[in-house]
Amino acid sequence: MRPRSARPRTFKGLYVSFALFAHPKIANVAVVAMPDPRPQERACAFVVPKPGETPTLAEVVAYLESKEIARQKFPERLEIVGEFPMTPSGKVQKFRLREMIAAKLGLPPVR
Repeated sequence: MRPRSARPRTFKGLYVSFALFAHPKIANVAVVAMPDPRPQERACAFVVPKPGETPTLAEVVAYLESKEIARQKFPERLEIVGEFPMTPSGKVQKFRLREMIAAKLGLPPVR
């Protein structure tokens, strides 16, 4: 058994996604795990902004703080996209978003 400190942190992106849907500059959001060289995952928020808006990571963090969400759940990276990769039934293909952020970071994607 691994020591307690070496266990990976469980990723809970859905909780943060629901909070960010109400952000005034965000039209759509998906929070996914991004790779990290240490034995844990970090959060990346992919955002489709509302027309004419460009949210920043600082604004997202301030918004989540105002909603009293625990800081360890905050995304550590924000990616602005025009649209999400979707399945034929209309669901966001989060595995594609994880692949996109892993490619940008030059690390293998989180599975």
